[in-house]
Amino acid sequence: MPNATTTSDTQLDYTFLLIAHIVCAEQQIHCKTSQALQEIATQTEVGDYTIAEMEKILTQDENRLSLEDVASRVPIEEQNEAMQQILALAHADGFFSPLEREMVETVAQIWHWRIGDIQQKIAETARLSVNSAINDEGDKAKLSLPALLLRGAESLLSRALVSKLAELSPQPVGAQIAKLQREILLSGPEYENAILQCSAIALEDYKLAEVALQETSATLANLEKTIQSTLTDIQNKTSSRAQTTTEKEVIKQLETTKQALSQEIGKEIEIVRNSLQAKQRALNHFSIAFIGKTKVGKSTLHAIITGSGWDAIGTGGQRTTRYNRVYEWKNIRIIDTPGIGAPGGKTDEEIVQGVIEESDIICYLVTNDSIQETEFEFLQRLKAQAKPLIILLNIKHNLRDHRRLENFLREPSKLFAMEGNSGIGGHIERIRRYAKEHYANDYFDIIPVMILSGLMAREPEHIANQDKLFKASRIEDFLDSIRESLVKHGRIRRSQTLLGSTVGAIEHPQKWATQHLKVYQQLIDTLKNQRQNLYSKIQVAGKDRWESLQQQILSIFQDLLNALPYFAEDNWNFTEESLKRNWQRKLQSMQFEQRIHNAYTQTVQKFDLDVREALEEVGNELNIISKLSGLSFSLTGDDANFYSRDFQEIAATLLKQSQTVVTTFSPPVNKTIMMGAFLINSIISIAKTREEKRRFAVQRVSKLLVPQIQKSQEMILHKAKVSFGDYYRNAAVSSNNYFEILIEGLEALAPQFVTPKKKLETTAHSLNLFYSKRIVDWCLGKYEPLTESVINKTITKIKRDFGSSIDIETKFEVQSKMSLSEINRILQEDVSIHRIQ
Repeated sequence: MPNATTTSDTQLDYTFLLIAHIVCAEQQIHCKTSQALQEIATQTEVGDYTIAEMEKILTQDENRLSLEDVASRVPIEEQNEAMQQILALAHADGFFSPLEREMVETVAQIWHWRIGDIQQKIAETARLSVNSAINDEGDKAKLSLPALLLRGAESLLSRALVSKLAELSPQPVGAQIAKLQREILLSGPEYENAILQCSAIALEDYKLAEVALQETSATLANLEKTIQSTLTDIQNKTSSRAQTTTEKEVIKQLETTKQALSQEIGKEIEIVRNSLQAKQRALNHFSIAFIGKTKVGKSTLHAIITGSGWDAIGTGGQRTTRYNRVYEWKNIRIIDTPGIGAPGGKTDEEIVQGVIEESDIICYLVTNDSIQETEFEFLQRLKAQAKPLIILLNIKHNLRDHRRLENFLREPSKLFAMEGNSGIGGHIERIRRYAKEHYANDYFDIIPVMILSGLMAREPEHIANQDKLFKASRIEDFLDSIRESLVKHGRIRRSQTLLGSTVGAIEHPQKWATQHLKVYQQLIDTLKNQRQNLYSKIQVAGKDRWESLQQQILSIFQDLLNALPYFAEDNWNFTEESLKRNWQRKLQSMQFEQRIHNAYTQTVQKFDLDVREALEEVGNELNIISKLSGLSFSLTGDDANFYSRDFQEIAATLLKQSQTVVTTFSPPVNKTIMMGAFLINSIISIAKTREEKRRFAVQRVSKLLVPQIQKSQEMILHKAKVSFGDYYRNAAVSSNNYFEILIEGLEALAPQFVTPKKKLETTAHSLNLFYSKRIVDWCLGKYEPLTESVINKTITKIKRDFGSSIDIETKFEVQSKMSLSEINRILQEDVSIHRIQ
């Protein structure tokens, strides 16, 4: 994305910014290369504008210059040397990753380089990398790979890059600490052999994982196309016949469903893509990730172990980059993650999906002054990735106090005592209880350390007690556990990372597809059952409401009939005009027409409420299905009670449609009843006395108006019956049509999940078979290349509850050199290996 500020091209060094991008290629910042980049920027005086843009790239600022922006502005005459530089930097850690290769190839495409040219440069770089790797490590006179690649380059930038990368070769923190590191981690043929075995296993397993993840991604992409095509066909078919509001509503909902499923599948593909990238990063190194809340001592421990990263100590929750820091020794990567909950840091989910997938061991740090159950809830996410766990308990004690330091050096084991007032036994018991609850088992090790003691061991003012402080820190115990993991269990750890945990990235979309298939079928069955039930309910509600309306209309007309004698007494001697006027007033005073209209309106409203409640019952039942399935699935969106809400909207649509096709009821009461009133005065004129006239007039008024009122009553009842009957029957038909079209759409959609579900199950099962064979070989202390034939000779059946247990049925008895409890503790899953009976 272009920079928001206006900066002249002449003020920016685009070759340098291209190097900044390659540093970020793996979405992790290697400490050596990032430090080199920072210092080279100062040495070469690239300028403040370039440094500012570099910071944006390293921190992944949203206003950073994109790779395309930078590469397209590198002058043609500088492109060859720039390519040498980014290839050198890509190989600085000894491994040219697929992500780095992808970025390099992107740059080549932007520059319109021929494929053969870039492949030749990459091949030359790879050969130089191998030659450099076999150089005598102790020969300080020999140049590093970056120096070999860039020797002879004329630019100041290239010379500075060569010099700085050579200078930043691993240096010991101090003589004693370096000795301990070498003795524990980097010495002896046993360690070297373990590294070679791990590399061989990793390469073979990665190829299997890569194929499985690519197949998974392709399956999901094909599912998306199939769903889009199916829903489009349904929409087109419905559109060709759709004239009603109901059918148009279904089309709209199917479009929303299509978009929602497309987004969900996109997320699943992203999970698989991230998993593949994690496996790419994990390919060449045995990796350890440190995770914990902020200020538990992670960065300090990293610095003590690696001798690097001291600049990160004390920053706590502050973030200098969106990426994790990576430290290395001899094919061991230590990944320094941001603290969980750090401001500006990644979410827990992002940490799990990224760092955890590429790590062989997870070290979870806690402190003795903050052991709360909520701190261990995060372990559920680790368990979901089926990763081995070590818990480090950082004992916090103020050794900066002179008297406390003297007491500690005199009796360092006291602070690690299990019993007593200051014992850590209670802390460990609480950790094990909380962790077991959220991690599903207690096979993990809990190692107490005192990180502050290890930090002080490297400080000049404590050089006299350097050995004592480091030994007392018990960091050596932790390093022992790492060495044991690498030397004794490195091969199976690599297989756990590249095969065992990869199953999770495949099972996630497989379970997603399975759940959607199940929910769609449940929805179809429920909608079919509810369609006829709802139709009947609406019909019954309509008939009940009509009977109520009929009684109300009859009651209103009876009130009018009851008022006639009094009206006749009061108006028998009025003129025709007066009589007509007074009759209108009488009807108005009784609110006769308004009462008829209100009765009809209220009946419609009550019927509408009946329909809404009936549809809401359907929505509630569908909502229960959704909640029990664990999916947030909706035809029209996401909401805690989306079906209740959706079907309220559907009811409004159906009723609105009914109103548009049914004639509005408006009874013309006054004119109908006044039709016979004009004859009264001419008839009563034949009477003689006043009393006779009065009596005759009263009788004639009643006799003439009653039939008119009854006739009006029949007419209004008929019109109300027709109008309301059409209304409720149309609502019933509309609801039935709506469900029919919706069911038709779902019946076409549901089968689309069947084939992907089976494919993903097959892919996950294949990886589990590979992983099971690795476990069997590891138990037997042997190695065989993974092929279908050797697996068939060994494994009969495999059943795995990912992250919890794995049951392996073999064709022969497996005589393991380890006990079952030891196997479980190492793999941190319940393992069962038994011969077929």
